[in-house]
Amino acid sequence: MSSTASPVPVPESKHGVEPDLPFTSGFAPEMQGRPAECDGGAPIVGTKYAGRQDFAGTLTGDYRDFGPYPWRWLLMSELTKKPPGYLHEAVWCDEGSLTMLDEEN
Repeated sequence: MSSTASPVPVPESKHGVEPDLPFTSGFAPEMQGRPAECDGGAPIVGTKYAGRQDFAGTLTGDYRDFGPYPWRWLLMSELTKKPPGYLHEAVWCDEGSLTMLDEEN
């Protein structure tokens, strides 16, 4: 999980050719509006350690696929649970770290 929802800076195109980004963006309508939780880790400032972070909110349907496998990250907004001091309005969550809250057990 990423601790920021900030967009990746896009270098200026040269001669009308768009730069290569390290991911492919897309939209999965079947994920839009679904409540979910995700967990992951983030560095603890001033240490060499990382701590757990838990989030809950609503998936937007936006995703980014990294690598040839692909490794999918989904954007979660309308956060109802986030770590103390977390200032962003959304978070990118690794698809493998998601728990969907609208599925029946």
